[in-house]
Parts: sequence; C-alpha cells; structure tokens
Amino acid sequence: MDTGVICGARVSHDRASLDQIEAAADEDVRTLIEGLLGREGVIEAFAIQTCNRAEAYVVADSVAAGRDALSSFTSRVDDDVVVETGHEESLVHLMRVAAGLESLIIGEDQILGQFKRAVDTARGLGALGPVLETGLTKAVHVGERARSETEINEGVTSIGSAAVRLAETEAEMTGATALVIGAGEMGKLTAEALVDAGVVELLVANRTVSHAEHLAEAVEADARAIPLDGVREVIPEASIVVTATSHPEFLLDPDDVDDAGETLLIDLAQPRDVDPETAAVEEVVVHDIDALESVTAETREIRQDAAEAVEAMIDEEYERLLDTYKRRQADEAISTMYEAAERVKSREVETALSRLEAQSGGDLSDEQREIVESMADALVGQLLSAPTKSLRQAAIEDDWSTIQTAMALFNPEFGNGPRADAGTNEADGEDARGVPRYVLESISDD
Repeated sequence: MDTGVICGARVSHDRASLDQIEAAADEDVRTLIEGLLGREGVIEAFAIQTCNRAEAYVVADSVAAGRDALSSFTSRVDDDVVVETGHEESLVHLMRVAAGLESLIIGEDQILGQFKRAVDTARGLGALGPVLETGLTKAVHVGERARSETEINEGVTSIGSAAVRLAETEAEMTGATALVIGAGEMGKLTAEALVDAGVVELLVANRTVSHAEHLAEAVEADARAIPLDGVREVIPEASIVVTATSHPEFLLDPDDVDDAGETLLIDLAQPRDVDPETAAVEEVVVHDIDALESVTAETREIRQDAAEAVEAMIDEEYERLLDTYKRRQADEAISTMYEAAERVKSREVETALSRLEAQSGGDLSDEQREIVESMADALVGQLLSAPTKSLRQAAIEDDWSTIQTAMALFNPEFGNGPRADAGTNEADGEDARGVPRYVLESISDD
C-alpha cells in the first residue's frame, strides 16, 4: 500500500535574496533529483529550479527520512530563508507554483513551461511514483485551467517584460538600441518586450550564434546576432543591456563596461551574469531580479481578483486530488482482496475437478469444467460484493482501520515492514500503527 509521505523544502524570492537562491540551487535539476533518490528511505523525488526559486520534494517512508534527505539541500543556506512543507502543504504549494501564484510576476506564463520540463526530467529519471505523479499532474492541470479560465496572465506576463517595464522608468526606450544577452526563452520574451517598448535596434548575443540569429530574425526591429565573445565590443552601442543566460560564471565585470558610457544593465540570470562590482562603474546602472519589486507589486494589485479566482480553483482541485488518493487506497485494498480470493478459488477449483474426475473414472468435459469454474466465480463475486462496498465506504468515511484490516487479512506481507512498529510517532506525522497522518486525512469525506 502506498504510504509514503511528501516532504518539501524551498528557497524562493518571497524570503530569500538572489544570492541565497543561487546558493541553494544545484548544478541542475537532474543532479539534485538523482542526489535525493540516493538518500535512505526516499521513494520518489522532484525538484524545480528557476531564476527566483529552488525547490525540492521527496516521498519517503517517514517524515524523519524525508527531512534527512532534504538536509543536503537545505543546509546550503541559513534556516531563516528555508520553508519546509508537509504532505498537504506541498501538494497545495505545487499547484500554486504551476498556476503562477508564487511567481515574482503573479500569473507569469513562463513558470508553467518550466514546471512541465521539471516534471518531464523527474519522470525521465524514474523519480515519480503514484504519489508525486498524481500530485504533479494535478498541478499542471491547475496551471492550465488558471490561464484559460481567468485573467491571471493579462498584462505583464514574464520577468522579461517586467524588466522592460522597469527600464522604461529609467531610460528612454523610443529609438534606443538594446542588447539582449541570451537567446533562450527569457531572452526571447525580453527581446519582444523591448521592441514593443520602442527599441529600434536590437543586438542579440548568444553562445550558439544560430540561436541568436533565429531570434534576431523573429523580432520586428532592425536586429543582428553576435557571438557571446563579441559582447564587450558592442556594449558601447547599447543604452540598455539585459542579460538572461544560464552561464555558470560572470559574463560581465567592471572592465567590460568601463567605456560603455550611460548604460542601464538589467541582470535576469540565475546564477548572475553580471559581477555586482560593475555597479561601481560611472554612468552604469545595474539592476537584478530583486529590483523588479515595484513592477511586481503593481501587477499583483491589478490581478488581485483573478488571483482570488485561482485560489478558489485550487481549493476545488485539491478536493478532487484527495478523492483520487481516497479511491486509490480503497482500490488497492479491494484489488488485494480479489487477488487473494482468486488464488484460493483457483486452488479449490482444481482440487474439486480432480476429485470429480477420480470419482467418475474419466476426464470431465469442457462444459462440466466450465460449470464448476463459473460457480466458483459467482461465489467469489457474491461473497466479496459486500466487502467491496464496505471498503469504498470506509475510504469515504475516513475509516482507515477497516482498510488496514482488509489488507492484513488478504496480504500476509502487509504490516510486516518497519512501519508496522507499535507506538505513536507524532513527530513523524504517524499514528500508532505507523500509518502517515496524511493517509488518514486524505481518506476523508467530502
């Protein structure tokens, strides 16, 4: 029976600085997930890392094992910037993330794509089992509903467009020349927003020049692509520079902009593309993601009604998610019961047929054998009909003891593992039978 409990931990923009998020993040999501799967007691694992969040989740055989597994992630930063979540909190938070409610830009579109890619990565590593697979699938569904059924993503819809909104408050955009470093999704969104804001000439730099060329061709402006190592030479041409790469080290330092003149430089990368010391260069203004707060506050106010609608949607979908878990608990017990009955039936039918053949002195006909087998099937069906209804009702009525009793009766292995130890374990969120509290709570009536 699936009794693993979800434990989560996150470091995100709501209480951590960009430096702290960078410190918490692993080399990549794949590396983080693989590390979590290697920890004792971990059954499933998931992680998502973006420019303003680093989050990790495990399904473990106890809360203690889950917290211990996540310690390799949480120990990288101070405790006061880490948020730990239990089973139910984690499920709700994941839905909020996919819906855009936890983003720096409320309702941003980019996070849903990032979320889906993180799910695909975990699934490709075989890290998702019945608990997280169900929860994450529901989260994606909520994210899609939020964007199709509400106005949560009207207006500023990405960090890139928020960066341009910030730039508009500090620099003249109409007729300007801008440089975008990075031709990925963030770079694309930024380039489009810059052109919409009135930039007439756009330079796009990227490690893979063909990607920069593709973006330059896609925007409706005079644009050209340059290699990444040619950035320093073209910076003096641009009054606005936005960086959005995944480069592991600083791309720009004070020496790169010392003769750039009046330049607004916005760093959207995580880890950072721009050495913070660059802000000391005369006539150069440097902003990072933390500086977008004014834009995000404005967006949050505008989308308040839509956010409330999404909150209600999440409540509704969470109840449906609990129903899914409830049905799974009952169905697993019912399946175990029928499998056990099928084994007994097959054994007794063969015994009966052998005796009949011995008494008759010859083989029974196919029709005679079918009559005996049909009678046995009918008996099993009738005998298990009432228990089946009882188990389904037990799931609805939060009657875990009935389901557990059925599992113990029909599965000799059930309860023989380490989780069957008697005694309470409130710290781990379990009852006296070693059953996680979330299982008891998730098998609840509507």
